[in-house]
Amino acid sequence: MYYGADYYPEHWPRERWATDAQLMQDARINLVRLAEFSWAKLEPYEGCYDFSWLDEALDLLGKHGIRAILGTPTAAPPAWLCQQYPEIMAVERDGRRVTFGMRRQYCPTNETYRALSKRIVTAMAEHYASHPNVVGWQIDNEFGGHLARCYCPSCLRAFQEWARARYGSLEALNEAWGTVFWSHTYTSWSQIPLPWSTTPVSNPCLELDFWRFASDQWVSYQQEQVNILRALCPEHSITTNFMGFGFQDINYYDLARPLDFVAWDNYPVGTANDPAAAALSHATMRGLKNMSFWVMEQQAGPSGWQTMSRALKPGQIRLWAYQSIAHGADAIVFFRWRSCQFNTEEYWHGILDHDGQPRRRYAEVRQMGQELARLGDRLVGANSPKAVAMVFSYDDSFAFRLQPNAVGFSYPELFLNYFRAFHRLGIPVDVVSPEADLSPYRLVIAPTLYVLHQSWVANLRRYVEDGGTLVIGARSGVKDASNRVVNMPLPGLLRELCGIEVSEYDALGRAVGSAIRFEPGVIESAEVLCPIHTWCDIIDPLEAEVIARYAEEYYAGQPAITRNRFGKGSVVYVGVMGGNQLCGALAAWLSRQAQLRPLLATPEGVEVVARERDGITYLFVLNHTDTEQIIEVPYPCTDLISERRYEGRCPLPAREVLILVAS
Repeated sequence: MYYGADYYPEHWPRERWATDAQLMQDARINLVRLAEFSWAKLEPYEGCYDFSWLDEALDLLGKHGIRAILGTPTAAPPAWLCQQYPEIMAVERDGRRVTFGMRRQYCPTNETYRALSKRIVTAMAEHYASHPNVVGWQIDNEFGGHLARCYCPSCLRAFQEWARARYGSLEALNEAWGTVFWSHTYTSWSQIPLPWSTTPVSNPCLELDFWRFASDQWVSYQQEQVNILRALCPEHSITTNFMGFGFQDINYYDLARPLDFVAWDNYPVGTANDPAAAALSHATMRGLKNMSFWVMEQQAGPSGWQTMSRALKPGQIRLWAYQSIAHGADAIVFFRWRSCQFNTEEYWHGILDHDGQPRRRYAEVRQMGQELARLGDRLVGANSPKAVAMVFSYDDSFAFRLQPNAVGFSYPELFLNYFRAFHRLGIPVDVVSPEADLSPYRLVIAPTLYVLHQSWVANLRRYVEDGGTLVIGARSGVKDASNRVVNMPLPGLLRELCGIEVSEYDALGRAVGSAIRFEPGVIESAEVLCPIHTWCDIIDPLEAEVIARYAEEYYAGQPAITRNRFGKGSVVYVGVMGGNQLCGALAAWLSRQAQLRPLLATPEGVEVVARERDGITYLFVLNHTDTEQIIEVPYPCTDLISERRYEGRCPLPAREVLILVAS
């Protein structure tokens, strides 16, 4: 297993490099990421390349058994480039062109910038194609960070061409976008605008297509670099660093497709009290290619630019890194090796402090390095068990940010609430696209399918007909693929599958609460009332049976949740939204219906995750709490980290980890 750090030798005197390499070797670090922000060092003047410093660093690290992923440096264009080619700078929605002084300030559509990017990537690839210590490439860095959509003249022209390619004719575009409204009908492709902020509102059909277009620009910009690296470095792996579930400005399914594997940047400190949040990002990254992934930036210390997060408690660096491995990481690369002494990220702490001295954080990283060295590669490529799939759509994410429908509604929060409920039960969850093969899963949950493509309906129908249990949430089937409201009773194309019609709805928002009452026998709690908020679909069952009814408002007694038998399977329609209590009750009931059992019963705050390889199940047990917890191990097991045997009631210290295999 690769175990490493993001290293910036260009930030430090050459005489320090040997000390760093030795400390890395002592910590069993065997991989570094290099050069992703070093364009000004690699090409100090246009067309003048200097790879000598990077050659020296690679050779020195190689002598200590450390290999490298090289980053293409295009996320940070140098000052000379931005001065000489000002047209490459992105334009914000208000029409202002950004200026030099940050990173990621470029427009991915601009042909000049694309040409300059291809030139530096080609030069690097030719130079390092046969270097024995280079194993792969990270393209750019965190696509879409800071500025995901550009509104420059290049993007205007490209968007008009994108729309022409998508719709073929102005008649088709005008129909899809509903441009008859407010006299927006276009008679020339050149009339199509970008959704600048100079207008208070924009056509949601145009705006969703613009978000799709902007996502496509990042995908095509990345593809140009992929093509170069595939041609010149066929033995090297290629990836880029994604930003987890929380970043939803690019369609990550598209971005991941041409890569060898997904890598992502994991900073759990902001959600330290909710391990499900980091678990959801891991599941999302794993689901992009339905395979294991890398963590290219794993939190190694307090983070922040102007202000800092809380210090990481003893054991948290190791705990969070093992959580990454538990959920499918085949490599851990900590950000960063040493805390920087200058500029924007000087308070984003690394393994070493600013003075370069190894202290508590280094000791923790070294401990884990020794443990992973004993484990070897037995976990590399191990799969996550298939039980529950949650369907995530970037179209829905885009569309709900344009039109939230109800005050305070958050699509990511709705998704996390469902995920957290199964995570707390210890039931594995994958995050998949609406087009994914659903057949391996006993239960599939679509918290909402707002913008609905016909091909997705066919996929869901096939799954249910073959015996699957499908859950569909409120506000599903509302829009067609162009983001127009459908001309049919809701849930639109899902009506037959769900066996219901939505006769009315009530946008409660977050400030207004209500409640539903489950039918007898649905939930095991004596309290059958459950609070809800945000949204209520008032349901008219056609074929479906009632699972829960409204307990308040003028629609008290009307169905809120239903179940429809369809083919060999069933569809549960959840016409309400709510928090942990609602999702927890549903998860418990649905798990019983689908005959899903927890991997291991654990106390609150103790996470259990499984990976499988060669017929062996590796059960990770992670105590995210600050106190010792007691777990029940139902059969004889051995912990691979400590090599101790466990069975029955076993204490698990605060922030400690076990990797159990049956003895």
